Amino acid sequence: MELHRCRFVPYNPSAINALEFSHPPSSKAAGQGAQTLRLAVGRANGDIEIWNPLRGAWFQETIIRGGKGRSIEGLAWTLDPSEDAPDGSGMRLPGHLRLFSIGYTNTVTEWDLEKGKPARHSSGSYGEIWCLTAQPRWTAEKSSTTGPADGEYTGQHLAIGCADGSIVILSTADNDLRFVRRLNASVTKNVRVLSITFQNRHVLAAGYADSSIRLFDIRNGRLLRTVSLGRGPVGGPKDILVWSVKSLPDGTLVSGDSTGEIRFWDAKNYSLVQRLRGHQADVLDVAVSIDGETVVSGGADRRTVLYRLKPGKKNDKSRRWAEVMHRRYHTHDVKKFAVYESKDMSIAVSGGPDASLVVLPLRESGKEHHRTLSSLPQICQLASGSSSRFMMSFWEREVRIWKIAPESGADAESQRNQFVGRVLIPGDENITSATLSTDGSLLVLSTMTTIRMFSLSESEGHDEENILQIKDLKLPRQVTDDGARTIFLSPDSRWLSIIRPGNEIYLAKLSVIDTNSDKDVQVHSKLVRLQRSSGRTQSLRGINQGTLGEYDRTIRAVTFSSDSKLFATGDLAGYVDSWILEHVNEQSNKKTPNGTTLSDDDSSDDEDNVEEIIDDQYWRPLSLMPCLHSGIIFMSFRPSIKTSKSIEDRLLVLTSKHQLTEYEVLAGKFSEWSQRNPKSCLPEEFIGLKDRATGGVCGLFQRSPKLLLYGPSWMWMFDLTHDFPSQSADVDDIRKGFGTSAVDLVQTAKRKRETNDNEDLEDAHGDENEHLRRRYNSGAGDLIPKSQATVSMGTKMRKIMGGDNKNNNKQSQWIDVEKHRIHHNGDNEDDEDSHPFFANGEPDFARLRRQIANNHTINEEEPQAGTPQKPTDGASFAVVINQKTPQKSTPQQPAHEPETKTATIFWHSYKFRDILGMLPLGHSSQSTMTAKDAVELAVVERPMWDMELGERYVKDYE
Repeated sequence: MELHRCRFVPYNPSAINALEFSHPPSSKAAGQGAQTLRLAVGRANGDIEIWNPLRGAWFQETIIRGGKGRSIEGLAWTLDPSEDAPDGSGMRLPGHLRLFSIGYTNTVTEWDLEKGKPARHSSGSYGEIWCLTAQPRWTAEKSSTTGPADGEYTGQHLAIGCADGSIVILSTADNDLRFVRRLNASVTKNVRVLSITFQNRHVLAAGYADSSIRLFDIRNGRLLRTVSLGRGPVGGPKDILVWSVKSLPDGTLVSGDSTGEIRFWDAKNYSLVQRLRGHQADVLDVAVSIDGETVVSGGADRRTVLYRLKPGKKNDKSRRWAEVMHRRYHTHDVKKFAVYESKDMSIAVSGGPDASLVVLPLRESGKEHHRTLSSLPQICQLASGSSSRFMMSFWEREVRIWKIAPESGADAESQRNQFVGRVLIPGDENITSATLSTDGSLLVLSTMTTIRMFSLSESEGHDEENILQIKDLKLPRQVTDDGARTIFLSPDSRWLSIIRPGNEIYLAKLSVIDTNSDKDVQVHSKLVRLQRSSGRTQSLRGINQGTLGEYDRTIRAVTFSSDSKLFATGDLAGYVDSWILEHVNEQSNKKTPNGTTLSDDDSSDDEDNVEEIIDDQYWRPLSLMPCLHSGIIFMSFRPSIKTSKSIEDRLLVLTSKHQLTEYEVLAGKFSEWSQRNPKSCLPEEFIGLKDRATGGVCGLFQRSPKLLLYGPSWMWMFDLTHDFPSQSADVDDIRKGFGTSAVDLVQTAKRKRETNDNEDLEDAHGDENEHLRRRYNSGAGDLIPKSQATVSMGTKMRKIMGGDNKNNNKQSQWIDVEKHRIHHNGDNEDDEDSHPFFANGEPDFARLRRQIANNHTINEEEPQAGTPQKPTDGASFAVVINQKTPQKSTPQQPAHEPETKTATIFWHSYKFRDILGMLPLGHSSQSTMTAKDAVELAVVERPMWDMELGERYVKDYE
């Protein structure tokens, strides 16, 4: 296998300007918080990313593409009031989550998460909008058992601060966005409103650019108080800019300003309580914890500073704030924070011009590591034409194409990263998806409103540079209208899959016509609409899932089989739908799959311009397949090496929880290999990866099917012809991977368990607790080892119970002060290892199937020359990674003996930096590969040090 490490793709991530969680922090929320918890990230190029914290794994579910000049400068989530169930059962259903954004214009935009498009806009005669916030959610008073007062709106209003000094209240009632009132500070000149927050549901605090904080009552628009911050520092601007203002749970206001100071203001009389100078430049944002005893600030000096109240009684107003620590997690300004807390989760997420998200622990600060998420998208923005060796990358409104030369040859080094073509699309909308045909002759790209197709051909007469000739092809209006969220070409370039913004699935038929010795591509004017399985939606919707509507049915992955006869899609809910291409008998009067007859008149009068049969072919839906428990990240059909007539019906699926599953789509069930290899049998190191996989390649490597997955900085290869080792086996033997049978490993593990049973029970319990501590995290990084912890109060205390001092019969007991880590971690209902049907980390059914497979050898693939065979006494997991590398003889192995080949079941590497994508090169079809063919992959890296992130603030002494 040859890897081309490419770092010439000039992809630059965009700055992060806005962050917002879909749910407010709640100390009452159990576990990791709300099931529909999402983080919205707004970038300077107009993109909005939706992230799922996923118990600290952080999965990027979707990207809502922006456009030219559409910077996202503020985000806010609202929750509509609950409603009665339509079936009359009396059950109250939760309201719908709604997302709003601003961008230095006079318009507020609401986004349709299901379609990834704007749902509505609201604009007025006020100036540019600089800040946005949502009213706190309505909660019943503790002293009242009744509902809301007459006429009281239980939803959430929006408040926006404008450049002319006014604050506008917008209502979200009745699934609309309407103007309510304007709060005017009656200033003598137009002063920008820089920050805004709610002290409670009726009192709003705003920070201005004239050294003041003003408080309003939104019910009548009355100005309650004006708080002055005084004059600016000597030698600096006269006015202080209040960049951020937040409210603690007790009503205390916290402000961060252009002097680098954090100021605390009394909740009732708004007098200055304390001021701290934690920054050497402007404080751009402030975040507060749910208990009101922790404050985090970030500024233009790249510092992230943590403050805490000194120990004392909870309601003691004499307690003072103190700086606990400061660090530079970002390379540029720390512009925005978002905080979420529950019983197990306590994090603050920060972002700025360096385009990377940093997840900080709040409650466990000093005991857990922070975590930096890659600035590169988890949705691949690359494609390749394997037979033509073309590689394509797209971002915003631009597509660039390179030709990768082979490793062999005298001029290979100089031609490796040859830039051959560039496409710029008109308009303001960013590209949502792009695909390249296998032979490199077609390029198709889409936005949310249109689809474009280009033909690519190598021009002749260019000796120095082999520039592509790019021709814009005309497409039927039925294809281009409504745009697409995702497009994908089949390997034979005869079908184009189109996923519309509303997640409708269409297939367009492509045909090649020879005109005057030139080949022209024609797209059929009719589209084939594929119906997703009905009936699933009703069973899928739960009480909590209703807040996001049909968003989780968003299609995340699509794939064709190598012969283009099977097509499959996977969505965020874990459902997989598949179809098969079949021919219609000419004498069957063109019967559709549902048994009806489609006449020529019916097809011509179809208002939707959709046909089920095109050129005597139709796509028949296959049987429903079992649903997975998390979103689909990657899908690929496993290549078959039996015969050319066999159908590749085994579909490999990887979920956001790194569960690797294989379906038999023709039978509508899990494959035997998948049933013998559940998630618990995957390598523990792979399961424990925090960075989610962003893509993969499934192909024939040395005549055996293997799966290569990659993430932001890692790469894993799995063999698919043998079973994975049981996790109950000896870890050292598994990592070595030397032909040891699974039976021997299980027996070894059994002996070790018997030995451990005779050891001291207290030590065994301590080891178990330590294992659980390693797995636990509050949503950020792993636990800091006790020997390296700088902020800690100890992990154990001694408890002495009862007894008489004279008789000295007191009983002492060591108690773990961090028991909540173990308790809550064990309540993870999504963890397969905690299921009652699992024994020793492996399902009983899987172990039974392995025993059957060991007694009756299962030849899933035809034996090939040079491929290790399974022994009958145990399931071997020896896989040759490199057969060409001979092993050196050792003293234990005489030179005259035949060479042995080092084998391993899986291979992985972490020697990569910020992988943008990985693409196959060099072969037109995986089925045509021979044993002598070398597999070539292009690994596109985009390390942080190669990115242009703009200027940053630097003090003189730095």
